[in-house]
Amino acid sequence: MANQSQLGFQDASSPIMEELVEFHDHALMVALAICSLVLYLLTLMLAEKLSSNTVDAQEVELIWTILPAIVLILLALPSLQILYMMDEIDEPDLTLKAIGHQWYWAYEYTDFKDLTFDSYMIPTTELPSGHFRLLEVDHRIVIPMESPIRIIITANDVLHSWAVPSLGVKTDAIPGRLNQTSFITTRPGVFYGQCSEICGANHSYMPIVVESTPLTHFEHWSTLL
Repeated sequence: MANQSQLGFQDASSPIMEELVEFHDHALMVALAICSLVLYLLTLMLAEKLSSNTVDAQEVELIWTILPAIVLILLALPSLQILYMMDEIDEPDLTLKAIGHQWYWAYEYTDFKDLTFDSYMIPTTELPSGHFRLLEVDHRIVIPMESPIRIIITANDVLHSWAVPSLGVKTDAIPGRLNQTSFITTRPGVFYGQCSEICGANHSYMPIVVESTPLTHFEHWSTLL
């Protein structure tokens, strides 16, 4: 859960999000090294007069041509690896369908019979004490932890986007089209997200709440609905 004055990402709760955070740190270190080198060269140029031999040196031109190419490769390889990991869906334990409406989410557990519900944001006037304003819903998504989850996402009216930052998930919900993604929660907890597509007047009032529980608790919850 994000908090005030937070500068970094939310705590990663899935392997994909852990990879994304590591890649973010890797890219920032590369950017810091480039900025430091450029600042040093600018300072050197202002403080000292470079000779014509240095300015016209072919060795320097070769270095500033090859070095950026190497940097781009160092950024592209881990980025492509993460992209392929995000697209890989291999024998999920549970399939969940999310349907975006104006302005709420509907969910279907396709592996169960008649396990469907709508998820509306709880109004501020009805919000229980200690719950988060504009983020809590009347029906949470409950999933078993440490299990591969596939989620199929679509919309019933306009464009929406199903996003949970701590799980590293963000997929567009498009009318007439099915998009899918997958994730694994590495720990129990409650993870919050919101629609990340400007879908209308109440765009900011359709939050997403995912509750990760042990398998026994999930089985008990599914029998109660």
